[in-house]
Amino acid sequence: MRSCSPCAACKLLRRRCAEDCIFAPYFPSQDPHRFAIVHKVFGASNVSKALQELPEDQRGDAASSMVYEANARVRDPVYGCVGAISYLQNQVSQLQMQLTVAQTELLRIKMHQDSPSPPYLAPTNNFNNIDSQPEYLNFPPSTNVIQDPSLKTESIWT
Repeated sequence: MRSCSPCAACKLLRRRCAEDCIFAPYFPSQDPHRFAIVHKVFGASNVSKALQELPEDQRGDAASSMVYEANARVRDPVYGCVGAISYLQNQVSQLQMQLTVAQTELLRIKMHQDSPSPPYLAPTNNFNNIDSQPEYLNFPPSTNVIQDPSLKTESIWT
């Protein structure tokens, strides 16, 4: 038998809490905010119907889920839990991309450190004499080349 204190739902709804109250096990009088938020978002009638349609062993989880969803709806009225889930999935995706970039950078550094220096190769005779090069290869160094700092490659390790 329950104590004579009405559950949070019956208190909020200003009604007598019956012995077989569907809300009492899931919305105790010590935590009135828990039912208030669920009532605000879903309504007492819908919560009651949802709980009654479920087997008794699943009602506690359903009540907790409704409280979680109601809190999410109050914070984000448009997307609720879906907004939080989407945000977290996007964050996981970005972190996976960063991890892939870091792993690629580590592999590049490791390969650079493991590979021996290439042996010095003497220039071939074809281009030793600058005068014998075709004219299109004999261009003067240019001073009017645009230096765009945004085009520099960056490393996450520097």
